[in-house]
Amino acid sequence: MDDQNKNLILATALSFLVILVWFVLFPPPEPEVPLDAQVPATAQTQDTGTVPTAPTADSAAQPTTEAASEVADAPRVDIETPRLSGSISLLGGRIDDLRLKDYRVSRDDNADIVTMMAPVGNPDAYYAVYGWAPGSGLDADAVPGPNTTWTQTGGDTLAVGAPVTLAWDNGAGLLFERTISIDDQYMFDITQSVTNTSGSAVRAAPYGMLTRHGEPSDLKNFFILHEGAVAMADGELAETDWDEVPDADVDPAWGRPAIVTAGVTSGWVGFTDHYWQSILIPSGVQNFDQALTYAPRTDVYRAVTRLPTQDVADGATVAIQTQLFAGAKEWETIREYQSAGVEGFIDSIDWGWFFFLTKPIFWLLHELNALIGNMGWAIIGLTLIIKAVLVPLAYKSYVSMAKMKELQPRMEELKEKAGDDKQKLQQGMMELYKKEKVNPAAGCLPILLQIPIFFSLYKVIFVTIELRHAPFFGPFQDLSAPDPTSIINLFGLLPNDAPEPTSLMALVFIGILPILLGISMWLQQKLNPAPTDPTQQMIFAWMPWVFMFMLGGFASGLVVYWIANNVITFTQQYLIMRSQGYKPDLLGNIKGSSKKRSAADGD
Repeated sequence: MDDQNKNLILATALSFLVILVWFVLFPPPEPEVPLDAQVPATAQTQDTGTVPTAPTADSAAQPTTEAASEVADAPRVDIETPRLSGSISLLGGRIDDLRLKDYRVSRDDNADIVTMMAPVGNPDAYYAVYGWAPGSGLDADAVPGPNTTWTQTGGDTLAVGAPVTLAWDNGAGLLFERTISIDDQYMFDITQSVTNTSGSAVRAAPYGMLTRHGEPSDLKNFFILHEGAVAMADGELAETDWDEVPDADVDPAWGRPAIVTAGVTSGWVGFTDHYWQSILIPSGVQNFDQALTYAPRTDVYRAVTRLPTQDVADGATVAIQTQLFAGAKEWETIREYQSAGVEGFIDSIDWGWFFFLTKPIFWLLHELNALIGNMGWAIIGLTLIIKAVLVPLAYKSYVSMAKMKELQPRMEELKEKAGDDKQKLQQGMMELYKKEKVNPAAGCLPILLQIPIFFSLYKVIFVTIELRHAPFFGPFQDLSAPDPTSIINLFGLLPNDAPEPTSLMALVFIGILPILLGISMWLQQKLNPAPTDPTQQMIFAWMPWVFMFMLGGFASGLVVYWIANNVITFTQQYLIMRSQGYKPDLLGNIKGSSKKRSAADGD
């Protein structure tokens, strides 16, 4: 077995092993659970939580609860923008009813639009609460909290350019107001103010809190995707899984498991799902505290920003402005907010360990899609560009492979002369490689480089919302999902569905794209004669078909990329080998492998 074939088999086997381990340990996620699915009873608790401040000299927080019926009966202020609809409950002034107009839970025309937030008493209760923590000289009931009933004083409906104002008078000389405005995307601006006419100075600390009752019912639990909390603190990104918060140490100040970052000068914190997220952004505020807490008794998660304590003199008014992002993780939208001053906001999208590849790959894919108008063709265009960038390396590799074919007779002579003397054979081959300027390892590099690119593209296709429900053509209307065709539905000709992606039948009854992948890999092999070694023959014979079945459950966009990559590689290799005087005998190699199999069967 010559070194070229050894290296080629090693690289191919390594690629196969990595993908096989990935597929076995981290299988494709379960299909999305409908948003109205039932969740465990612990996630439907009636507890709204604790006023989110640690019991310090300036504040003493006590738990407050209310029945779900109170929330349902409370007056509401409607939210209506081009991209959002919902309402704000005057009980606590909570933003707890929010839906995303541009997204549906499935591709069905009659499917419900995506619910972003839901009030207490609903499955997956999820809401934003703002308030003030009492400082020295104030009792807890002297400041507004999660159960305060506010009065609407301005604006009937929250809309773009039409803010609403909520007010609460504590009856002891403190008037609290909250003005909420919203832009045409997903960003809320919340201005909290307090006017003091009590006759003496007071102290209070404003806060923002995101509350989730239990883990999301549609949790993917997939290795490649981060779900849970995400935070930026002074340029440091922290991603915290759902199960990490309950496992945190009990913080004495918060009285429960908590992950606290104190003294943050610039940052944000919130919860992120597969395609949606809610983020608290204390814009223009310095030295605030971030906290992620978990209440074991009620199974409630919270993301909190506690802003600096404010001194409010008698006759004075103090106002604090913060922001809340609640919506889809659209790259272009989030990038605009980052440009507007939200530091590192683009990193709220989970780019993974290979961010130095996933970010530019997604940017290029996004630009190509904007230019072409079809994500499937954009993926093929991306493949062409990647292959063009790697042309120098590919050229060197294929030239080396062509020269190795030319040197094959001379290498056979060296083997005959050396006999069983392996050291002499190795020395002779090294001299031959040096004399002919051939690098036997050059053929492995393009294959090895494809591994991180493949995984990075897989990350991009699975994580980014731009690939969600992105159509290609015909039956391929969601490139983030596996191939929907199968022999069961005559490869898309019949209206019935293919087997569920996670079922055993889906592994066997694969679709058109995986079959094309196997054929393209097989044809690429046939550019070279079959190796004489029986072990090599077996590996090369099985490799395309193993990959074909193994990748059948992967996102169809990823399979489109691999097919395009194989076709371009085939063309490159054929042309470069021809330019070096070696004419690949594709038809002859196919016939030759068939004859060898027939002979083996006859034996």
